[in-house]
Amino acid sequence: METKNIGKSLYWRISASFLLLLLLLGLAYILITAFAANRYFKETTQRLNSHVAESMLLEVNPFVDGKVNKEALGKIMHSMMAVNPSLEVYLIDPNGEILSFVVLDKKVKLNAIDLEPVKEFINYKGENYILGDDPRNPGEKTIFSATEVIENGNLLGYVYMVLVSEKYENVTTALLSSYWLRVGTNAFILTLLAAFAIGLVLIWIVTKNLRIVINTFRKFEDGDHLARIPENKMKGEMAILSRNFNNMADTILQNIDELKQVDSLRRELIANVSHDLRSPLAVIHGYIETMMIKEDNLSPEERKKYLQIILDGSIRLKNLVADLFELSKLDAKQINLKKEKLFLNELVADAAQHYQVFAEKKHITINSDISESLPMVEADISLMERVIQNLLSNAIQYTPENGQVKINVLQNANEIEVGVENSGAGIPEKDLPHIFDRYYKVGKEKSGIEGTGLGLAIVKKILDLHQIPIQVKSKVNEFTSFRFAIPIN
Repeated sequence: METKNIGKSLYWRISASFLLLLLLLGLAYILITAFAANRYFKETTQRLNSHVAESMLLEVNPFVDGKVNKEALGKIMHSMMAVNPSLEVYLIDPNGEILSFVVLDKKVKLNAIDLEPVKEFINYKGENYILGDDPRNPGEKTIFSATEVIENGNLLGYVYMVLVSEKYENVTTALLSSYWLRVGTNAFILTLLAAFAIGLVLIWIVTKNLRIVINTFRKFEDGDHLARIPENKMKGEMAILSRNFNNMADTILQNIDELKQVDSLRRELIANVSHDLRSPLAVIHGYIETMMIKEDNLSPEERKKYLQIILDGSIRLKNLVADLFELSKLDAKQINLKKEKLFLNELVADAAQHYQVFAEKKHITINSDISESLPMVEADISLMERVIQNLLSNAIQYTPENGQVKINVLQNANEIEVGVENSGAGIPEKDLPHIFDRYYKVGKEKSGIEGTGLGLAIVKKILDLHQIPIQVKSKVNEFTSFRFAIPIN
């Protein structure tokens, strides 16, 4: 298991890649060094011996009456080769043909050479590094010295001297290869060890922040949702990665909390719905059962009373189911707004007239201050009517007997403002943030229209759908006021 973890570790994978890179660089270093040393040797030899061909002409004339002076040429060439056995001497005609040569053995394989390098060498007086043909190795290039042979102003040919013979070059190459192999290998091993050790330390430092990030990811994956990357320790791209991860973790944690809250609300909703559905169903079931048992003993007045109770229970059950269905559609955003122009003052006046009957049952006074001449606004008429009805129903429900409800519809700058205020116990400050929650009830007051506990939640959802805020103000034992405003079209 430990071996597998090491193999998967980013640190060790980077280290292995770094080691491979060092090996490749070391090999390239040895090859380049050997090539450079070989070129250095050849260029130095050529520069030191660039005038050898000219010096030979001072000692002997290779042509007599236009013909090759083999005897004189042989003596001087042998004398020079005795001093420097690596030399190979060739006499070339003006067309590049080899007229004569003196070498240690007779393995000359070319009959002619390319004169362009020879002419270039003579033109630059041997100051440049130039390679010419090797007559004993067709296709190979070698260092040389050359000069023109001129008699009476006529070009008779060239003296072409190979400075490094094949045998000498093989020995030199072998010695150089052995030398540079030893030097390069020793230097490479020392450099490799030092570079690898330094590289391991540097990689450890460079990947330190990455290891912190990986460890934080693992903690978060293992369930530690509070694990965060310390952004103050990160720089550059790692800082951006850390910030993005922390923001993502915060969002995930927030979503988890919201899901928990939604689940809690769902459980509470199921409990409340079960309770509210059970109560009217129990009443309906109980009175129907009573009527069946006492069918022959019930007076007309009792029968009417029981039927009225059953009717009220069924109405309450119907309203509760309707409110639940409407609220679920609002939550799921399945209701599409159908905005049209309307006079808000007329809509509020009709609703106030409708709820006047329920207010009179509790001896509640409804005071309306509704302007008659107001501009039109745009809204969904049925949904806005539901908002006003729910606010009036809530106001009457929580207004004690002999209390009052105030309704205002006024123009305020470029808005039409609607206000519904009722006297009574008011709402404690701690309860204000929750009054639009489902089933949240502050008091136990009753009226002719018993609420379902969903009215204000529906109001908030509908106004949110219209992108209209609603304001709530309340003072304990004095009043509660709800206000919202619709922009004028």
